[in-house]
Formats: sequence, C-alpha cells, structure tokens
Amino acid sequence: MPMTAIRIDKLLFFLRIAKSRSLAHSWTYEGHIRVNGRRIEKGSAAVCIGDIVTLPQGEGVLTFKLLAMPLRRGPAIEAKACYQLID
Repeated sequence: MPMTAIRIDKLLFFLRIAKSRSLAHSWTYEGHIRVNGRRIEKGSAAVCIGDIVTLPQGEGVLTFKLLAMPLRRGPAIEAKACYQLID
C-alpha cells in the first residue's frame, strides 16, 4: 500500500534538504517551515503529495511542490525526482 503522507522532518531528511532528521525536527520547532502557507511547529506534521513546502535556505527561501513520496534517503537524483522547485 503506497504512503499518502509523511512526517515533515522525515521528508526533509529523505529529500536531502536537511543533513539529519534531528536538524529538520529542530527547524520545525523553531517555526521556520510552512506547508501550504500554514506555519509548522511540530516535526510530526504530515505532508502529502501536491503540498507546497517553504523554508529558509541560506540567505534565500526554498519553495517546492512535493510530486512523489520518497521511500528512503537515496541518491540526490532520486530525491530531486520527488519534488519540483517553485520560483
């Protein structure tokens, strides 16, 4: 049975946006992440295919749409196939 949702901290780790799941978890508690414009404050917040995720990255902002559920933290090419960057 395919997954329909994934925890935001796990997603950011699997997509190679965060170096560790605990780092992604801390970002959520600091309130730096938004899903569909809604501020996320828990690492357990669910993200579904089609959701728009926004977070600060360096001096800019990273916004992407989730296209597919990552099943693992695989190679970068596999991770990038799961989302589409939005300008």
